[in-house]
Amino acid sequence: MVCYLQMKILGIETSCDETAASVVEDGHILLSNAVASSMYLHVKYGGVVPEIAARSHVEAILPVIEQALSDAKCSWDDIDGIAVTYGAGLGGSLLIGVMTARTLAITHGKPLYGANHVMGHVFANFLTETNLGGYKMRRHQPAFPMLAIIVSGGHSQLALFRNYFDYTLLGQTRDDAIGEAFDKVAKILGLPYPGGPSVEREAAEGDPHTYKLPIAHVDGKYDFSFSGPKTAVLRLAQTETGHDHTFPSFKLAGALSEAQKANIAASFQHTAVKTIVDKAVLAYDEFQPASVVLAGGVAASPELRRQLSEALPDAAIEYPDLKLCTDNGAMIATLGCFMASEGQAPADPYSLTIAPNLSM
Repeated sequence: MVCYLQMKILGIETSCDETAASVVEDGHILLSNAVASSMYLHVKYGGVVPEIAARSHVEAILPVIEQALSDAKCSWDDIDGIAVTYGAGLGGSLLIGVMTARTLAITHGKPLYGANHVMGHVFANFLTETNLGGYKMRRHQPAFPMLAIIVSGGHSQLALFRNYFDYTLLGQTRDDAIGEAFDKVAKILGLPYPGGPSVEREAAEGDPHTYKLPIAHVDGKYDFSFSGPKTAVLRLAQTETGHDHTFPSFKLAGALSEAQKANIAASFQHTAVKTIVDKAVLAYDEFQPASVVLAGGVAASPELRRQLSEALPDAAIEYPDLKLCTDNGAMIATLGCFMASEGQAPADPYSLTIAPNLSM
């Protein structure tokens, strides 16, 4: 199931702290993937500062696009369309990407496609070929019906795709997304931002069965909740250090031993991932999809991949390359290819607006 129009799409992604651009051919061939991250600027604040992220996009956007075109060995004459993330994300960051894409579409006379950031993560799974070094590509594009497990800092969702744009949202988080919960647990343990990789590194030194943390039970069969396990970590850290709820949470890390931190990190990671995997198994058993895909930054988690592979041994899941899990232009360019091939009308380059709260 490949994009049936012969085309090269430039994808632009600026929803958060990565300025990214990529050229994808025919919905499955990755020609370039340029990314400039401002994450290092946000580490000391423990999270992304929107104003800093937006200023970084202003500085990086044109050089990143030029790099993407150069790496793909493309001129503007070779580009058949532009896809840009218009939501969801930080308003200021989205605005830089959208205004740049609008200007380029008008200047070069190219059709413009407004891309949903979350959908883009799903469509990264349709990339199967590249000449770029350092990428482990899928052997096959996923088949429909397709179960998508979408896990990132801002989203935790299960969706069943019957076709590229025909899908049902089965369930989603009722509160924190899984990535957001990892960030908050990292703060409790005194680990650096971003929380996912920090907790993962700390967990490698711990025992995931040291502490039994709760898995939240919610009304929706396929919905999640991560506020309970996150709060349980806070209460656990207080108990382990002999303090009550009046003790400042930012001082807990200093009161915990290294062994306690590692065991709490491992126990939380195990529980948070199991929350996702348990619901994915339920959906798999009910709908019997032809394929299962992981999408979003947390899709890079080795623990998630391990638990999912063990829980669904017959699903033969092909996991996306780690560089295609975090925010990138390739996923947006791929989505743009399929928007064009499936006959979706281009956006008006004079009026496309941002949608920070866009959902699937």
